[in-house]
Amino acid sequence: MSEKTLGIIGGSGLYDLPGLEQRQEVVVETPFGMPSDALITGTMHGVRMAFLPRHGRGHRLAPHELPYRANLHAMKQLGMDCVVGISAVGSMKEELRPGHLVLVDQFLDRTRGRTLESTFFGDGCVAHAHFADPVWEPLRKLALGAARKAGATAHDGGTYVCMEGPLFSTRAESKLYRSWGVDVIGMTNLQEAKLAREAEIAYTTVALVTDYDCWHESEADVDVAAVIAVLKQNADLARSVVVELAKAIASSPRISAEGCMQHAIITQKDAITADARRRLQLLIGKYLG
Repeated sequence: MSEKTLGIIGGSGLYDLPGLEQRQEVVVETPFGMPSDALITGTMHGVRMAFLPRHGRGHRLAPHELPYRANLHAMKQLGMDCVVGISAVGSMKEELRPGHLVLVDQFLDRTRGRTLESTFFGDGCVAHAHFADPVWEPLRKLALGAARKAGATAHDGGTYVCMEGPLFSTRAESKLYRSWGVDVIGMTNLQEAKLAREAEIAYTTVALVTDYDCWHESEADVDVAAVIAVLKQNADLARSVVVELAKAIASSPRISAEGCMQHAIITQKDAITADARRRLQLLIGKYLG
């Protein structure tokens, strides 16, 4: 049986992952620079794991400053077949209350300045990955089950609108997004989902609701103090979800996104530059001959 692996990218409030056996801190260099921080590796219930605090320990990096490419490439270098992005989000629907979890299955992109950090490709090699279903459904279902086993109120499916930040929405923006029927709003997970697909990593998001953004007439507008208060409550729940997910992965068939880039490369092999081949070797080298 193939080794089971699971990478966790921890969002706001989740800067460490206790409970790992054979715990080590690993500094990973990638062709796309350094990731947000050193990664913590170890095992849990027989699953080999890697943890990365998305914003760095101490929360040093804003959403628009994150080295998304390096973060996902580092997970690939460490052999992670599956990666779960845990993220704080605002709710755009009454029934998605602070403290609830949403296992989203769609994204809308409202970012503006992240083109470079949204793809591994360009500059010598062009590829267009299939992205109609942006999260890996078998992994999402396992995460949903793990969340409910951990005692969370977990909602099955939803659309995550990814905004640029770092400021929160204006009231007009919040009402516009709500009119589109989206479920939650955040600033980080879409780029991770895109890069995971290009890296042939199965990816899903566990979205932890902290607030109602600023559309709600009877709830206070989102502010940092309120978000931090809910984050502290959510952090322990998120860790419990990770434990249950590790158990589920250990007892399930191996989940893999291998092969999803096989037909995505557009550039002719003899036209791919040497620098692009070097940069992309780990990701698509097996398709370049």
